[in-house]
Amino acid sequence: MSMHLKTKWVGGWAGRGGARALLLLMVLTAHPRGSIADVAPSPIRAIASISVTVSDMDRSVVFYRTVLNFQTVSDQEFTGDDYEHLYGVFGARVRIVTLRLGDETLKLEEFIAPRGRPIPLDSRSDDAWFQHVAIIVRDMDRAFAWLRSQHVAFASTGPQVLPQWNPNAGGIAAFYFRDPDGHNLEILHFPPGKGDPKWQKAGDALFLGIDHSAIVVADTDESLRYYHGTLGLKIAGGSENYGPEQERLNNVFGARLRITALRAEHGPGIELLEYLAPRSGRPMPIDTQSNDVWNWHIDMQADVSQADTAVRRQHYRYVSPGPIRFTLGERASALMLRDPDGHATLLESN
Repeated sequence: MSMHLKTKWVGGWAGRGGARALLLLMVLTAHPRGSIADVAPSPIRAIASISVTVSDMDRSVVFYRTVLNFQTVSDQEFTGDDYEHLYGVFGARVRIVTLRLGDETLKLEEFIAPRGRPIPLDSRSDDAWFQHVAIIVRDMDRAFAWLRSQHVAFASTGPQVLPQWNPNAGGIAAFYFRDPDGHNLEILHFPPGKGDPKWQKAGDALFLGIDHSAIVVADTDESLRYYHGTLGLKIAGGSENYGPEQERLNNVFGARLRITALRAEHGPGIELLEYLAPRSGRPMPIDTQSNDVWNWHIDMQADVSQADTAVRRQHYRYVSPGPIRFTLGERASALMLRDPDGHATLLESN
């Protein structure tokens, strides 16, 4: 018995010399037990937030509030046995500032103790620790001019606009830049008729919300076994992107990417970025800890017990020793994991 899933297009770039767009319609066929098509009922209810480790909380809060117009929701400190075991960091004391932009949430986490390692200065967009959030803007020209006036560090050469001859992607624009710690961020603009309809609502705000978080993976199929086959996220679309626009966006010469979009029922999406070329990106350091500044985690509302059972069956890596039961605060239980490439996932129930 086979199952066929046709996915919608999520991106595509022109090849050199005016080559026609490559539009990839992915067809997934059921495979033996443990394959990406073998999906149990999802323990995930929503992608609740994206969390990023920072080295100087006050500096980062100023950046996200004044440059990108995020609003502060809460500012708290946590310590004790529960948090040490959740994050896998002995003696942890963590300051967490929750920020909101539109309907989406970003959390900044500073490990007051112990301090972690900084992002390597020579980091590239094809290194496996790459992760970003895609922030939707109402007007790319205005947003880029504003970021220039704030002297942000560029990761792209400038905004890249998808060609109009591509009927599915024509007019979509994107630009990568960095926050004060060197974390990659993206601004993304959808013209009318593209993207989620909520991005087209009338208003005055320039920065609208978070569409997705993108992560570099070594093998898309292996990552899908984790995110789709084990956690039950839905495959929303896929494409193969290449050409000068893609190279300049990622600032990786010769870049050719397989991109796969994933969604839960609610919240921002996840994009898997597999570099088909070049294959020179470096793997996530095997000793990555939650307090290292390159560490992010995607936070999901979940049935933690069900997720724990599914993850143990597939032998994925744990950060926490198992589900942590909380007696105080908003969490009832939580669990931290790592995907096949070392990206962290926080599963929590309230």
